[in-house]
Amino acid sequence: MGTYFLIFAGCASVIVNKITKGTVTFPGICVVWGLAVTVLVYSIGHISGAHFNPAVTIAFASCQRFSWKQVPIYIAAQVLGSTLASGTLHLLFGGERQLFAGTIPSGSNLQSLVLEFIISFFLMFVISAVATDNRAVGELAGIAVGATVLLIVGFAGPISGASMNPARTLGPAIIANRYESIWVYMAGPVCGMIAGARAYNLLRFTNKPVAEISKTDSFLKSLMWKSSVG
Repeated sequence: MGTYFLIFAGCASVIVNKITKGTVTFPGICVVWGLAVTVLVYSIGHISGAHFNPAVTIAFASCQRFSWKQVPIYIAAQVLGSTLASGTLHLLFGGERQLFAGTIPSGSNLQSLVLEFIISFFLMFVISAVATDNRAVGELAGIAVGATVLLIVGFAGPISGASMNPARTLGPAIIANRYESIWVYMAGPVCGMIAGARAYNLLRFTNKPVAEISKTDSFLKSLMWKSSVG
């Protein structure tokens, strides 16, 4: 359900923007993707972990933070959700070629491959920081991840589509039967996410006591304590 709503909202913003000749605007599309991630992290993150992305699932498993046994069913659910969302949009708005909401490189495949690797690295680094480290402000994880997505889509969207997510690319491609440069969006995000997760693991370990790094275990608890004292 999480992947379904993410792809439905994000791709709908792209399609509606095309149909209405720019009513949503490109900044609006960026906001929709970022807010969709934020809302879904807070609504179902406590149930499934809010992956929505096969590359994230694989990256967590590669760092032994997720069971490899569960990876196939998660990926199946993510791809199914994306495909169903894309199919719903196809029924609602039609399947004209100009309304394709998938991701295709605007330049060379190599350019988009490198960009997808970098932005996936960045996103997974943030996810690892806020979702797996108990020294981070866990209550703000959804906002941090959503803001990262918004930021990335803002500069990478016009070049590679800012997929960062094999399921996000596969769903629209399956419904529209368009597989141009599909390998870019399989290899780039997966490799980037694994590298991002491992990079944060290198920074995670420190000899400093937790109290020195983070004065409180919860940003919100700190605010509540200050309010009660005041």
